[in-house]
Amino acid sequence: MVMDEPLDFEKEEDPLLPAPRPRPAKRKKVIGLDDLLLDYLETGKDDLKVKAGKSKHVPKGYSSDDEDKQVREEEIKLCKFVEDCEEQAKEMDARDDVPPWGQRVFGCQKPPSILSDTGVENCQLLQSFCANEQLGFDLEIAQGEGFLEGMLMDGWLLKLVHIYGSVEDSIASWTLTKLLYSSNKKLQHSATYFWDSVLSLDEADKLVVELGYFPNYSVLKCAIQRYGYLFDTPGTKASTSESVAADSSDDGPPQNIIAWLRLVSACCKIRKVRSIFSPSEAEELLVIVISLFLDRGLEGLLLILGDCLNSLVLYFNTSEWESSCVMVAESIAQRVTMDLNCLRVVDCIAGTSNRSKFLRSQLALQLLKISFGLKVANVEKILKLIVSINVKEKECDFFRLYVYLVLMDNLLFSSDAFRDKTVIVDSWRNYLRNCSTQIGCTDWRFYAPKARNKASYLLQGVILKRPADDGNIFAR
Repeated sequence: MVMDEPLDFEKEEDPLLPAPRPRPAKRKKVIGLDDLLLDYLETGKDDLKVKAGKSKHVPKGYSSDDEDKQVREEEIKLCKFVEDCEEQAKEMDARDDVPPWGQRVFGCQKPPSILSDTGVENCQLLQSFCANEQLGFDLEIAQGEGFLEGMLMDGWLLKLVHIYGSVEDSIASWTLTKLLYSSNKKLQHSATYFWDSVLSLDEADKLVVELGYFPNYSVLKCAIQRYGYLFDTPGTKASTSESVAADSSDDGPPQNIIAWLRLVSACCKIRKVRSIFSPSEAEELLVIVISLFLDRGLEGLLLILGDCLNSLVLYFNTSEWESSCVMVAESIAQRVTMDLNCLRVVDCIAGTSNRSKFLRSQLALQLLKISFGLKVANVEKILKLIVSINVKEKECDFFRLYVYLVLMDNLLFSSDAFRDKTVIVDSWRNYLRNCSTQIGCTDWRFYAPKARNKASYLLQGVILKRPADDGNIFAR
């Protein structure tokens, strides 16, 4: 037995004792900032040695000045290359960016000549209630117009009218004046609600109350003119009107325009029992309402404008609509410039009714007619002029082409008049395909990418709208 060896019982492991823990691995040495700085300095010295070694192999006569000179020459070449690219871009797009849609519709506003009717306090409706001692209205009515305004805003005047069953001319004229010219918003709203109520029909299509005084076209036109409306003369461009000072503080949409629109809409909805406007007057009102869509200050009133537009479109009889629609389209086309504003006007005529579609198609037709200087609106000739535009030419006006694409698509497919004319549809489809393929993706001339994308988008619609053979909408 070797003396240094352990005894037998020392070799046995005791199961009750825990197993010995493994020794922890040695921790790596933490690198401090001093070590990093030392390594950096040593590396820098090595780089200097390498550079010194390289400098021995530099050709004789070469110095750092030569290297700086070479860098400057490369910078000059790069700057010249960038300038050449900018000049080429200017040649491809010599015009400024197209301004957004929007024309000046309202100018300087004028105050109304008469704001109230002093004889309204003597109307029979109020006098009948004054005679009742239990009501005791004598002292309050004697206070004058302020008391009547309070009754109108609190709704009591409308309740008295419903009880009495009719509206006297003095009350109708007085409330209409408040609706059109009052600067008190609550009074405007109350007067508008008053007229919405008295111009409504019951289940038998009769007025809920008797009316002897109705708003007429002359009153509405006088009001819109005092609001500063600029489309009062045919051929006048709202954006170029010189009669209105550009720095006028009264420019902009008037406060009572919402009440005016709601009143026009209410007057149109009682056509079954009362024709307030003649066809020519309704045409002028429709032109005014469409032109209001060009005022960016009225973007928050699109629902009210759309309701008034739809009411005016439905106001015409079936026998009147076709001729009146052409007159409205011609009048609008003479007032709108051939830019994004004309596209805005076409887009604002929303709706899926046949009348809305026909108006949109006719408006596009008249705009194209004026743009090409045609005396007669001939669809075939307009289409021939558009498809003759060569997109490969350097002088091609892609912005005008973009406008033509949108207008022509609305002309052909807003209504069903040209869907079955295969020759026209096929010619238009082929031209759209040429525009989408012949205008290259790298062609960055002014509005060229937008014209190409618009043509591709419209082409898909033409394929779906084209009459198909054997019931297949994708038939070629």
